[in-house]
Amino acid sequence: MSLQPYASPIERIWFWVFRVFCGLILVFLMIPVLVIIPLSFSDSSFLTYPIQGFSLRWYEQIFSAGPWMDSLKNSLIVAPLATLLAMIFGTLAAVGLNRADFPGKGLILALLISPMVVPLVIVAVGMYFFFANLGLLNSYTGLVIAHAVLGVPFVVITVNATLQGFDYNQMRAGASLGASPLRVFFTVVLPQIIPGVASGGLFAFATSFDEVVVALFIASPTERTLPIQMFSGIRENISPAIAAMATILILMSVVLLLVMELLRRRSEKMRSHS
Repeated sequence: MSLQPYASPIERIWFWVFRVFCGLILVFLMIPVLVIIPLSFSDSSFLTYPIQGFSLRWYEQIFSAGPWMDSLKNSLIVAPLATLLAMIFGTLAAVGLNRADFPGKGLILALLISPMVVPLVIVAVGMYFFFANLGLLNSYTGLVIAHAVLGVPFVVITVNATLQGFDYNQMRAGASLGASPLRVFFTVVLPQIIPGVASGGLFAFATSFDEVVVALFIASPTERTLPIQMFSGIRENISPAIAAMATILILMSVVLLLVMELLRRRSEKMRSHS
């Protein structure tokens, strides 16, 4: 919304009051996150304000060989694999549900997105007993599958939204020219829904990289991920190293948000040209 040149003085005042109010709310929400960043450069062994001196010792600690790097390595193994599975199964589910019309379609969609709605502790307990029968506890395989299940709802929702403006006549045209369903999908459908797939994948990656409850139930100390390491650090030894790692995660979140915004704009351009 922009201020029109013929707006009255009252409208101009409310225009700026509304923006100042929104800015204050944004600052209020961001302050608890931003105060962590200066603490990560503190030379003190405790999380205290005011900061007496500045140092990079905590960044050296988390990037040196030890539990921080081991947990970061585990997260960088689990999150991409879980994201890939979530993107594959979520995209296929969204395309199938959007294309077909059958009884119980709404129920299946509700089941697919239920991990997003059901309290995470309940999901974790259910996965624990289910994976125990399959012998998937205390393994990378179980953790990747569990995080993929948590990421599928985000992919289904974003891809389903992207498919709302898709013209299925293009698929029929491709089939009439002799292309197989698989070739039609990769050459006609996927290039047009790739922004939605990528956006859902980013949400799935962020969910997996930040998830701690399910990982506590399924992972062993060998598969300890970064959120578990941070959670254990808060419980056992509160150190500014936690603030240093949190600062890195904040930067990663900002980058993910910027990428998602670029994908959103690209999706809008593709819709406008279609």
